[in-house]
Amino acid sequence: MDLPELGAFLQSRRARITPTEVGLPTGSRRRVPGLRRDEVAQLAGASVDYYIELERARGAQPSPQMLAALARALRLDSDERDHLFRLAGREPATESGTTAHVQPALLALLDELHATPAQIITDLHETVVQNRLAVALLGPPVPAEGHATSFVYRWFTDPASRTVYPEADHPHHAKVMVSDLRAAVVRRDHDARSRDMVARLRRASAEFAELWDTGDVAVRRGDRKRIDHPTLGVLDVNCQNLFSEDGRQRLQFFTAPPGSPAVEQLRLLAVIGTQDLTDTSLDTTNRTTHAP
Repeated sequence: MDLPELGAFLQSRRARITPTEVGLPTGSRRRVPGLRRDEVAQLAGASVDYYIELERARGAQPSPQMLAALARALRLDSDERDHLFRLAGREPATESGTTAHVQPALLALLDELHATPAQIITDLHETVVQNRLAVALLGPPVPAEGHATSFVYRWFTDPASRTVYPEADHPHHAKVMVSDLRAAVVRRDHDARSRDMVARLRRASAEFAELWDTGDVAVRRGDRKRIDHPTLGVLDVNCQNLFSEDGRQRLQFFTAPPGSPAVEQLRLLAVIGTQDLTDTSLDTTNRTTHAP
């Protein structure tokens, strides 16, 4: 790990990003160009002290997850992100889960969706980053590793993941997720990760195996979803996807049909945010779904 170069690189990238570019207030008194250290830490989900230590060429080696979060916070392109990983003594991460690289343009669009639940997921349905309203709607991130970072994988191996949707809708979601997964596997040219996921799911779930054997394929570009929220009840919303050029990532956002009860429900969601999701008086044990 090259701590001096790592610190200098972080500082130089921070200096070129304006608060407006990442959805932060500009303010009238800014003593530094670009972002402040505390703002980078906030965007990356790190402690301010930890980030300061990194810029000062001190501290522990950052994890791949932290490096990926810093790359997103600083809007690094692919070359810059790989450089960041190597300065930290890490091999550039594979395109999966929370370490997947998101193009700055896709992140910039996510930043603009202040009043809309939105998230960026991979084609294997691994959630990479969410905005505040997506966390409030779908639940907090699931601490997981390996294939369990995929919502499709959890859907067929962990019954608790299904509580985000009403039970009557489960057959529909199972069918369309399998069809979408088949499209992803072919798009990835049957790479090792997707092939292994399918093999494990076939062994673990008779339901998955039966759906997979139908041969159905369809990219999930949009859908009408009913989402069961612990405070607001069932929200009937439209879910739309905007795809990256290679199709491996998608920006997913949720809107209310005009004139529907979901209009008011989403307005209330913006007010309550995530506060009820951490209220111990509520049973939220099954809300860590991170459903795409």
